[in-house]
Amino acid sequence: MTGRPPKRKFSDAGHSSSGGSPRQGYFRDDNGSARDSSHGSSKEDSSTTCMVSAGKGPNVVAERGRRLKHIMQDLGITTRSAMAHVKNCKTGTSGEPVKLLTNIFGLGLPPQWCLYQYHVDYNPDIASMRLKAALLYSHGDVLGSARAFDGAVLFLAKKLQDKVTELTSTTRSGEVVKITVTLTGTQIPGSPICIHFFSVLFKKVFKWLNMYQVGRNYFCPSDPVNIPQHKLVLWPGFSVSISYLEKQLTMTADVSHKVLRNETVLDSMNDLYSKISKERFTEACEKEFVGLVVLTRYNNKTYRVDDIDWSTKPTDTFPRRDGTKISYVDYYKQQYNLELTDLFQPMLVSSLKARKNETCDSPRVVHLLPELCYLTGLSSRALTDFRLMKDLSLETQLNPDRRQKRLQSLAENIHESREASAEINKWGLKLQGQLLVTGRVIPPEKICLRDSIRQPMSAADWSRDTRDERMIYAKPLSNWILLFSHRSGDVAEKLVHCLMKVGDGMGFSIEYPKIVQVEDSAVSFLRALQQHVNPDLQLVFCILPSQSKDNYDSIKKYLSLEQPVPSQCVQNRTLNKQNMLMSVANKIAMQIICKTGGELWAVEIPLKSLMVIGIDVNKDAIHKSHSVVGFVASTNATLTKWFSQCIIQKASTDFADCLKVCMKGAIEKWQKCNNDLPGRIIIYRDGVGDGQLQMLVDYEIPQIVNFFKESGTAFSPKITVVVVRKRCTARFFGETHRGIQNPPLGTVIDSEVTRPEWYDFFLISQNARQGTVNPTYYNVLYDTNCLKPDHLQRLTYKMCHLYYNWPGVIRVPAPCQYAKKLTFLVGQSIHREPRIELSNTLFYL
Repeated sequence: MTGRPPKRKFSDAGHSSSGGSPRQGYFRDDNGSARDSSHGSSKEDSSTTCMVSAGKGPNVVAERGRRLKHIMQDLGITTRSAMAHVKNCKTGTSGEPVKLLTNIFGLGLPPQWCLYQYHVDYNPDIASMRLKAALLYSHGDVLGSARAFDGAVLFLAKKLQDKVTELTSTTRSGEVVKITVTLTGTQIPGSPICIHFFSVLFKKVFKWLNMYQVGRNYFCPSDPVNIPQHKLVLWPGFSVSISYLEKQLTMTADVSHKVLRNETVLDSMNDLYSKISKERFTEACEKEFVGLVVLTRYNNKTYRVDDIDWSTKPTDTFPRRDGTKISYVDYYKQQYNLELTDLFQPMLVSSLKARKNETCDSPRVVHLLPELCYLTGLSSRALTDFRLMKDLSLETQLNPDRRQKRLQSLAENIHESREASAEINKWGLKLQGQLLVTGRVIPPEKICLRDSIRQPMSAADWSRDTRDERMIYAKPLSNWILLFSHRSGDVAEKLVHCLMKVGDGMGFSIEYPKIVQVEDSAVSFLRALQQHVNPDLQLVFCILPSQSKDNYDSIKKYLSLEQPVPSQCVQNRTLNKQNMLMSVANKIAMQIICKTGGELWAVEIPLKSLMVIGIDVNKDAIHKSHSVVGFVASTNATLTKWFSQCIIQKASTDFADCLKVCMKGAIEKWQKCNNDLPGRIIIYRDGVGDGQLQMLVDYEIPQIVNFFKESGTAFSPKITVVVVRKRCTARFFGETHRGIQNPPLGTVIDSEVTRPEWYDFFLISQNARQGTVNPTYYNVLYDTNCLKPDHLQRLTYKMCHLYYNWPGVIRVPAPCQYAKKLTFLVGQSIHREPRIELSNTLFYL
């Protein structure tokens, strides 16, 4: 790559740049108004419904194979067999039964059905995959119509008469080829090989439905949804997975959407060229576009942009397979009847996955024309556009009734397509209806405050039920400083009085702070911190004049690393929202109570001597090769006080190497607070992807178990390790007299649609105000506590009530969300491990 700029300015496309950097989320995580992404009254989580990422991601071709391989790795794990207390039955009995419809379709198979696996040899050997298949398939009378061949392995729906079958074929040139077909295995429906096979089979089914695979999902470009006011196009589609559940093979299908922008990379380059200096253009383009995933609509394929080649232009030539050369201009004209308008645009470079059995040392790359590449996903700027996201949600966040109709239409399309139905019928498969399951609704929890115990009208949000109630414990705030710029002077005074007023109702005494006015620059804020912050301060409160992330990051770095003092940041515009100041002050006051070591509310915890731990792992935004491990552990019997530790690993792995160190700190803190050691430890592990369960079983769990064995004492608590997954494809709908509805809060599903080899269950602890609710999936990998399924499910639901950034239930247990918030702060803003002095407070809320 030469790095030279184009010879002239690009043709004027007239579109504005939408950017492409990853979404940062609420970096002002404590601004008093930004709701947490996992609170209990959110809109439907769009991560599984609408691909609205910034467009960055791995090469799509490579991703498909990796994900399928990872799923196959998970299928080999059989953890339930080692737990005697759930070996025969893992279902609970408490709660009110409720009938639920799912998005899981049964796949019927004949009794005693098997998939027969054969190895195929050719003599003489043949290199061409196409010729191999043609010669083999010429023996259809022997093999039958249900066959699948990848060049070496042959799958058949029927068993051949002999274990070794000799076949003979003749090529067009007259060469005689001997084909030896040898039986190597018989696969039952639930085997990993069978699951893999049926996953590939359904790729063909969706191909017959004229749907294209993009990443993991299948989309229908012929039925787009246009959102012209935002220059966006949605491709409707489905995410599909094949699995063997308790008693049968199933297909889980969920509605998905692919977001495309009606602007090309060239359009965005033109806009960028007009906004920055010419000397910085090439660097800015590489920063903007390298890493993005683009779509070429002439073949409906996606590519990851790995480089930009400024030395190659459309009039240059490249060699064809037959050895002749052709220019890019002529190639696109002949192949796709497309005429290029800018002959000086550079070329985008995308690396492709090596073909099977390919031994070429040089990587395969493809050159793409920016003019023909459309941006996918949404930019970080678009993600903060309220109107855009609202209009987008109307199409992507489907309520249960609309989602159910889409699922029914998918089943009807498969049945009505002669080719698609024939594809599955020839293998003995039959697409059945959606499964009906029985769930249970866990009784609601009571919220314990300092002077009262309240039964909320709804677990989704109990802020009104507890208004003017005193929190469990709040340290008086007497020594704190307030920093703000000159233009925030009026609102700062109002905020202090509002905080004092709402604090009185909470039982939280707030004295007037020390006032420090600074200039609007980040340097001024940092200089003021250096002059006025000392270790005796309880809190530093900053009113930020703008959305500048640099200002926020510098404040958090200084107060987490140099002078470890809890801090609260809020944007000036948040405080200026009309008639919202009291509401914002109420939220801020609760966060300050937590950051200064207080406790807000509790739920009844019947288990004694119980420590609950949450673990999450995220990547560092700057040091891509580093992983940030968040470890949050309870330190009291009511599970209202927490010890937090964050460790940065100099490896990009999603596995925690530091659990012994974290566990040691948590146990010492527990012992100091309780003059005893915990008898039970329950660990909720979040952030686990496909194919990672085996590593947890082989690596992380032994770390924890061995810590207690190596401690040199007789201390050996009972331990439970539960994997938490927010992104699961299963959905559940309640059928009522009002139609298809979301299930009630507290619904548990632990049979029929769970895995027979795992101790697992679904829990609905989120109230969707818009769209369809997402269940959270729990998989118990290790358990010596031997709690009854009812008790573990109830405890898990209780933990979803204890996240102090939202007065309601959230999707995951509170320590998981605390660990996520901690890793987000460190990975996005601090990039170093916070000082240990802050470990006893929720300073990262």
